[in-house]
Amino acid sequence: MSRIALLLGVHAHQPVGNFHEVVDDAHRRCYRPFIETLHGYPEFKFTVHFSGWLLDYLLNKFPQDMALLHEMVARGQAELFGAGDTEPVLAVIPNRDRIGQVKTLSDKLEKKFGARPKGAWLTERVWEATVVPALVDAGIDYVTVDDYHFLCTGKRVEELNGFYTTEEDGRRLDLFPISEALRYRLPFSPADEAVRYIESQAQMGQTVAAVYFDDIEKFGIWPETYEWVYEKGWLKQFIEGVLASPIIITQRYDEYHAQAKTRGVVYLPTASYIEMNEWTLPAQAANTYAELVHEAKQQGHFEQHKAFLRGGIWKNFLTRYPESNWMHKRMLGLSLRLHALHGHAKHAELLDLLYQAQANDAYWHGLFGGLYLPHLRRAVYQAMVRLERRLDELDQRPAREAYDLDLDGQDELLVHNESLQAIFRLDGSATIAELDAYALNHNFGDSLARQDEHYYRKIHLGEHDHAHDGEGIASAHDRVSFKHAIGPEDLQVDQNPRAMFRDSWLDADQPEGHTPPYVLDYQEIDSTGLDARFEAAVEVLKVNKNYRLAGNVLTLHYHFSGEPRGWFGTEINLAMPSCDGPAGRYVFEGGIPGGFGQVFETEAMQGITLADDVLGGSVTLSTSHRVQLHAAPHFSVSQSEAGFEKIMQAVTLKLAWPLSELNREMVLTLEIRRG
Repeated sequence: MSRIALLLGVHAHQPVGNFHEVVDDAHRRCYRPFIETLHGYPEFKFTVHFSGWLLDYLLNKFPQDMALLHEMVARGQAELFGAGDTEPVLAVIPNRDRIGQVKTLSDKLEKKFGARPKGAWLTERVWEATVVPALVDAGIDYVTVDDYHFLCTGKRVEELNGFYTTEEDGRRLDLFPISEALRYRLPFSPADEAVRYIESQAQMGQTVAAVYFDDIEKFGIWPETYEWVYEKGWLKQFIEGVLASPIIITQRYDEYHAQAKTRGVVYLPTASYIEMNEWTLPAQAANTYAELVHEAKQQGHFEQHKAFLRGGIWKNFLTRYPESNWMHKRMLGLSLRLHALHGHAKHAELLDLLYQAQANDAYWHGLFGGLYLPHLRRAVYQAMVRLERRLDELDQRPAREAYDLDLDGQDELLVHNESLQAIFRLDGSATIAELDAYALNHNFGDSLARQDEHYYRKIHLGEHDHAHDGEGIASAHDRVSFKHAIGPEDLQVDQNPRAMFRDSWLDADQPEGHTPPYVLDYQEIDSTGLDARFEAAVEVLKVNKNYRLAGNVLTLHYHFSGEPRGWFGTEINLAMPSCDGPAGRYVFEGGIPGGFGQVFETEAMQGITLADDVLGGSVTLSTSHRVQLHAAPHFSVSQSEAGFEKIMQAVTLKLAWPLSELNREMVLTLEIRRG
């Protein structure tokens, strides 16, 4: 008789630092009803992975649901999968941290549920052979990856109904290929259709496997899925259909792995799931790739050729987005510093901060917000700033040091005291790339420049959702919708990073309305201590630009010589956690002219405060002379499962003043206060 084992695994994850109301809503619409439904069918076996941060949250806030999960584990219905505790992409963190991350979650599962995982979920199914030794050394026997990974080796779909074995550096690891066909059917196809498809994959004389492992959020959080899965009963219908089938048996991964034999050795290329291969590419290349895929589908040979239509790899995100690369290299440096203190009494406590800084979500961008979401980047920086402050207390580093932090070929200058750290770019801009306030655990330089995205062409083409063909519901991958109105001005690409104190000069003889380029090319000069000194010359004007840190105050002193004429300006991009929410506001001349999401202008400003209740502090900008101020929100356009949306990244303050009205000097100060 034909038999097939359904290995159904679900992956539950929320990013470190996500809003609690978002997590609570996900629990209401997905985690709780899924657990409660499965609990009612003890004979239906499944596998589940909860990322560590989410698991801690659910154990603390919803212990009753976790008690149901514990019961299902105890009675042999549910298997728990491991992973890196904070859901890092293992391939991009140091090997010592790979082992530590996996062991941390395994220890947590064993303590809370009495079961130590043998299998592991790979974040975003990102595969590199280099992760094998760490996984094995951490006690993992098998992982799941996409069947696409196997197709890239020349394997055929019909061969991918079991597990294979790979090795690296003398360690053996077994690999289960996740069925793409199942990923696209569950839970979007009608339940009876999905059951029939699984039955159709059975083979006479042997028990093969239908391998499924995908985001649990598809079962309730994605558009239309709560109504479809629970209110219309898809999940119950599917479970009951599977249990009623004479062909399908449900098994945990560990059960199948213990009784089945490997299909042989395999060596997978560096890869992730096929959609990720498109997302990692720059816009033009991604569009070309998408066109090739579309052409192959139109001609009817995509399934035969898709393994050879290779896009990019996950690490391309670090080259696509300078902001992601910056965070990554900062994280690597802190990991190196921390592990040099191995054996210190505080080591375990500090490891937790490092692991939080390695959470994957803020480092990349695809269908979901990821890097584009300021609160996710903020969580990473909060962990890094806290960790760096603690490391300085234990092993003080020099007050100033210069090196190529982000590997772009240009040195950066790091200057810090007990309250602030400023990281200056030595690329000619003399800007501040990062400004850390230790008391607030915040980086005020954490912004995101606008760049072209491949999905913008859907906006340019005016695409919208069309009626879904057939039964079931549409996947988020196939939707085109808008949360906000998007205009051409919202898609303009930034030519420079969104930094602090980027200067420009406009000659008085240039026509009115002319926007000058950033013509100032600064050179660092005789800086010492907590100073950063630069000079530049343009036409008849010479500019000395001198920064200084003192306590919680950053002072910037401009000195102009030669023929000071025309208009001088500087742009300051400040990451304010409230963004365009109600908790952030300008305070000017004793009043509140508006919030950060509004435009504020004045012809005569000498002091303004940005107060932010989410931050728990404020920034006061003061100038020695009155200046023109244009303050506005900086938005970028992103996509999510809910549609295209505008996301505020920073407050942009543009200052301008006529040089003829100065006595060759201008002094700006930023005072950062807590409370």
